[in-house]
Amino acid sequence: MRVLVSDKISDQGVDILKKAGIEVDVNTSLAANPEELKKEIGKYDGLVVRSATKATAEIIAAADKLKVIGRAGSGVDNIDVKAASAKGIVVMNTPGGNTVTTAEHAVALLFAACRQVPQAAGALKAGKWEKSRMGIELYNKTLGIIGLGQIGSHVARVANGLFMNVVAFDPFLSPEKAAQLGVEQVDLPTLYKKSDFITIHSPLTPETKGLINADVIAQMKKGVVIVCAARGGIIDEKALYDALVSKHVATAALDVFEKEPVDPAHPLLTLDNFIGTPHLGASTLEAQENVALAVAEQIADYLVNGVVRNAVNVSSVPADQLPRVQPYLALAEKLGAFQAQLYEGGLTEIEIEYSGEVAEMNVGPVTIAALKGLLTPISEHVNYVNAPIMAKERGIEVRETKSSDTHDFASLITVKVKTAQGVHAVSGALFHKKEPRIVEIDKFAVEAFPEGHMLVMQNYDKPGVIGNIGSTLGKHGINIARMEFGRRALGENAISVVNVDSAASAEVLDEIRKLPNIISAKQIKL
Repeated sequence: MRVLVSDKISDQGVDILKKAGIEVDVNTSLAANPEELKKEIGKYDGLVVRSATKATAEIIAAADKLKVIGRAGSGVDNIDVKAASAKGIVVMNTPGGNTVTTAEHAVALLFAACRQVPQAAGALKAGKWEKSRMGIELYNKTLGIIGLGQIGSHVARVANGLFMNVVAFDPFLSPEKAAQLGVEQVDLPTLYKKSDFITIHSPLTPETKGLINADVIAQMKKGVVIVCAARGGIIDEKALYDALVSKHVATAALDVFEKEPVDPAHPLLTLDNFIGTPHLGASTLEAQENVALAVAEQIADYLVNGVVRNAVNVSSVPADQLPRVQPYLALAEKLGAFQAQLYEGGLTEIEIEYSGEVAEMNVGPVTIAALKGLLTPISEHVNYVNAPIMAKERGIEVRETKSSDTHDFASLITVKVKTAQGVHAVSGALFHKKEPRIVEIDKFAVEAFPEGHMLVMQNYDKPGVIGNIGSTLGKHGINIARMEFGRRALGENAISVVNVDSAASAEVLDEIRKLPNIISAKQIKL
């Protein structure tokens, strides 16, 4: 076996691969030379990268022998996972290796912002003795944490040690987990209103892009301090600039930006009350050592022993069973992702129920697939390996049940979620043994295709509903691919599921919600 290391990693990581009997070539110049990488990649069984190397679809297409790509870090945004999956290449990362260092950097930014450390140091080096600079104490103040995964949870523990009052928002945070961490669980408007300091630890998703904008900042306390070491794009940088100029935001400290490297002429860099660092959250000797050792061990284990760990695109299913299990993995993941975008309220419990033939199989990987789908909207790092860990970290109870009752289907998978607002259930089946369908939503029978853009509406079973929905979408140039309707009894509540060819804007959704006999409307992307 032969492995190419195209980004700088610890020598100890290289030694691990060599000790496993793998030939290793280290050529970090290829990270900046994609054409040369494309010529060379065909020689290798494995590729180790960090963030500099871009494993694009074009590079992967030229990788005739490649079996595995390992990312020494948590993100895989520089790897075309879809292209790798299509070619049967396992993509691995090292989740958790950067947890402590990123959390510590966020806390360091918080201290620096509150005590104006960079500004004071800069003034001192310029020959000024600015003794009059006033800082802000953290003691007994309120820290608002948005996102309480591994990194946010570590920040919460540090803040408790600093005798701060911690409030937190995470859509998957259970009351039990919040109590364990010593934080007060609140919604976002309450967090904005109560917090003296706000630190963000959420992934960048369509839902979190521009999360901190002008309207949101207006809800915050005057003099709030904002810290972000998560992902660029979560904060509207123009809105933040305006708030810093007006002093509504006293200070902001960012380690991440929407466009990196940052333009030296970026307006934020002109402000004395702004602190920025060049995406250093994972840049410690310990963290880089951790991820290098982890990715080397994982790749060696896979190439030598066939053991898959921390893969983002492969489930741990024996090769001989995969053809039978694969359609159920796809169905379960879609059901989980559908539920994640449908329900509301803090999640406390998940139950996956298997009925019919599927109940006779080893459903462990299928349960993990459902968890992956359920957790993906709130974490870009979730995969088939860490999904159960992430659920446990958030205090979510996961249960499996099996039944021989077929419910009119050869096999049926039901994903139930329990929240503060009740229990919600979505069931799915395979048509023709491979085509996933959603066949029931909260006891409404349907036959919906779980793919693309979907609109799910609860409505009263009255004449004109279908026509009004179609007219509204047509008016805005949104083409309907399929429409499914379900009701329990004539004249009572009903459900409408519409597959559309393009996303509906927030304005279109608001217009649908205002239509006669519409109770609610949500958009889902699968």
